[in-house]
Amino acid sequence: MHVHHDQDAGAAEAITFDDFLKVDIRIGTIVEAEPFPEARKPAFKLKIDFGPAIGVKKSSAQIVDRYALGDLPGRQVAAVVNFRPRQIGKFMSEVLTLGFADEEGAVILFAPDRTVPNGSRLF
Repeated sequence: MHVHHDQDAGAAEAITFDDFLKVDIRIGTIVEAEPFPEARKPAFKLKIDFGPAIGVKKSSAQIVDRYALGDLPGRQVAAVVNFRPRQIGKFMSEVLTLGFADEEGAVILFAPDRTVPNGSRLF
């Protein structure tokens, strides 16, 4: 799912810290990336390793505008790992890979600026 947000919009409705803790955002390393030509919107299929506790999960990511397939393996990314899996065509996306829209609306992946252990949780 790719949602467009207005960067000039105000903050969303206030939530509690307990609400925030319900969203499990982890770091993983992309171990495989392949084309996803069947997707309605241009996307890649990713396999992301979140370490031994969570394992390798699949994700569909609409990042084709700014990333080449060959540059993705080995790259760390952040993802929500506790959403229910989502069927996208014939592909089951198990996690939501996170990113921000640039000035042209293309997705820029959200990742740490230094390598951290796979499975590390955002806090």
